[in-house]
This record gives sequence, C-alpha cells and structure tokens, in this order.
Amino acid sequence: MNKTALNEKHRALGAKMTDFHGWEMPLYYTSILDEHRAVRQALGIFDISHMGQVLVTGPDATRTLNHLMVSDFSQVGLNRACYTLMLNERGGIIDDLIIYRLGEEEFLVIVNCGNRAIDVEWLRAHRQGNTTVTNISEERAILAIQGPLASRVLETLIDAKVAGLGRFEIAPIRTIGPDACIARTGYTGSDGFELFLPNRHAGRLWEATLAAGKPQDAHPVGLGARDTLRVEAGLRLYGADMDAATTPWEVGLDWTVALGKPNFIGKDTLLRQRAQGVTRKFVGFVLPQGPVPRTGMELTAPGADHRRIGAVTSGTFSPMLNQPVGMGYVEPASAAVGAPLGLTVRAQRYAAAIVKLPFWKPERKPSAVSSPAPSSGTHLLERLS
Repeated sequence: MNKTALNEKHRALGAKMTDFHGWEMPLYYTSILDEHRAVRQALGIFDISHMGQVLVTGPDATRTLNHLMVSDFSQVGLNRACYTLMLNERGGIIDDLIIYRLGEEEFLVIVNCGNRAIDVEWLRAHRQGNTTVTNISEERAILAIQGPLASRVLETLIDAKVAGLGRFEIAPIRTIGPDACIARTGYTGSDGFELFLPNRHAGRLWEATLAAGKPQDAHPVGLGARDTLRVEAGLRLYGADMDAATTPWEVGLDWTVALGKPNFIGKDTLLRQRAQGVTRKFVGFVLPQGPVPRTGMELTAPGADHRRIGAVTSGTFSPMLNQPVGMGYVEPASAAVGAPLGLTVRAQRYAAAIVKLPFWKPERKPSAVSSPAPSSGTHLLERLS
C-alpha cells in the first residue's frame, strides 16, 4: 500500500488508518465530529500528499491545457489558480483539477489520487507541440491548513504573504526552500491554505504547525471530517458525485466551461447536450429530520405515487446545521430550489426539500486583500533558487 511521508506521524498520533484508493491514510485521530468542528471554529491540519502533482511546461503548455481542459488558460494570470475539468470525447469528466500558473510556460496540476495514472497518461497522450508533462508526485507532499485561524498560525511559521494572499493565489515560501509554495484555495468551505513542498520538509512543518496551533485547539484532521466538511460546503467529489459518464451541465459545473474557446476535447458533445437538454440535474437537499442520506438511496417525487426520480450520491449529518443534508441527481422537472422530495430508506419515506448549495458558508468570507507582487515573468521557482 502507498504511504505518504507523514505516515509515521499519523501513527504516532494514534490515527485510525484506512485504505483510500491504495493509500494508507488517517480516517480520524480523535473523532470526525471534533475534527470537523476544529476546522469550522479554529484550525485543522490535513495531510493530502496522496493527491498527485504534475508539472506541465514548455512553450505550448497553455495550448495543451486549452486543448485538454474546459477552462481558458490564456485568461489565468501568473501565480493564480483555476478549478477546471478534463473531459473525454463524450463530454464525460475524467477528473476535476486545480491548476496553478507558476510561470508563463509552467503550470502545477493537482489531480485526485485515484486518477493519478489516468490523468498523467491522458495529459501525455494529448499534449500539444512543445510541451513536457512531468509527474513529481513521488517526491512531494501537500499539507492543508484550514480554518478561521489558519493565516494567523501560519504567519508565525513561514516567511510568506499568508494573510495577504488572495483566494486562488499561490506564492513562494522562502524559509522552506526554492521549490516550496503556499496557495489559498481550500476544499472545506472555510478559509484555508495548501502548502506544496518536498517530502523532506513535510514532517518538520507538520509538527511545527500542530505545536503552533495547539493553544488555539488545532486538530490533525483525517479523511472522515474532510468528507463531511466538503459535503457541508456543497462541493462535488470525483468518483461519488461525478465520473467519466457525467457532463459538466449535469453536475452543475457550467461555470467552469469556456465555450468561447476554439475547441477542446468534449466540446462537440457539450454543445449537442446544451441544445438538447440534460436528462438529470445535480441538486442539494435537506431533511428536517430523519436518517443521514447515503450513496444510492432512492429520491422520489412527493405525492401518492412516490415515483423514483433520482438517487443520492453524497450525504452527511451537518454539525453546523444540525440536520441531515445530501446531494444527488434528479429529473430536471423536479430540480427547482424549494421543490419537495422524498428519501426512501428501507421502505421508510422521509420528507426532504431541495436547497441552493452550499449548505453552509462562513458568515464572513476571507478577504482577498493585497495580492503578491506582480511576477517579473520569470519562473516562480527559479526566482527563489
């Protein structure tokens, strides 16, 4: 089984370990609920080194990404990130990714751990012109520091523009080394930072962050709370909420698609589907009371016939809302916000209602104050060497 550079740290903390797509990862350290609340109220520290890191470089790197992704990378500025989708020819989603522009001709692509090999093969097979695709996953780690106290704690540890970093921006961490970076992206709905660095620095930073956050009740956080946090934030998960048979229109990620680009893989299918309409729509729903929605549970139309109109893909009990919440697909005619639904569990039916996503968001979003200084155009990592 694959292990991250922090595996022994997790065991030393008494983590309950689990197999996640072939990686031995912490499920929780104390409890999912404690770790969830730590992220929402103070600080949580995640090891997400199982995610893949790939460099796409060269004079035609932008052309390659524009050919492969639904977004327009000519519009992504230096030191900025883009959430995007990579499609197959049928318009199905191969993966959802975060891509950071490190230089004029260099991009850091973050891929889901279960899709590492597939993504790298697809990127290499469809690269355009003079483009190099380099999988750097094995040598590098990713720590995610999430919660309202994240910037305050990180500023005591690293020499980087932590509080001044805007949403979806990336900057160097000079005190760690020439190839370490910090980004403010997040995957929990709370304010958060991701630190990309060589494996050899991961243990030192992990321990330093836990020690610095201890007075503020910081917790190490496992995969269990990571999932409840992302559901509460209404964020889709690849493999659960979308897959290679799902199009961006169906899963409600229309905003990622730049149809004005000359072409990209899957565009023709998307144009046809937009003209014809979709047969299912992704929705979020809440239950006033009842069980936690689980994958595959039946969603039904209200009324006497209880006709099946869809199924659950993700669900949890929201600690912040104190009620069950879920996401899934229903027929388009039943997908309006406010529409009633039924959830069927072992022949028992429970009332639900469709709501606008996200289920929960902070009262005050982190402000994107002053951004890092404009790039000189040189390679982000070269400027630090």
